[in-house]
Amino acid sequence: VQLQASGGGLVQPGGSLRLSCAAPRTISSTFWGLDMEWYRQAPGKQREMVARIMSDGTTKYEDSVKDRFTISRDNAKKKIYLQMNSLKPDDTAVYYCHIFETNSWGQGTQVTVSS
Repeated sequence: VQLQASGGGLVQPGGSLRLSCAAPRTISSTFWGLDMEWYRQAPGKQREMVARIMSDGTTKYEDSVKDRFTISRDNAKKKIYLQMNSLKPDDTAVYYCHIFETNSWGQGTQVTVSS
């Protein structure tokens, strides 16, 4: 299952970015029932979960991004989003979207926070 993540780029500290992830047509009919996640992997570090949104809309965040990042979903468009505000250099990483139930990954989008 190929997820398509987009929206990454270069931003200055304190800036914002909005990531998007589109589910493939093969799972579009069941998207509403899936728990979706954003992960990130910085150079030399393990991949870590950043945010999760469950099928009922419940959200969960990694401590370092609480109050700065917001995960959301649009079941009609079969997409999830990650609004990232007050970005810090430590947020620099490749960001991936992930389907919990099928352990499916997207290709990742690079986020670089630097002045």
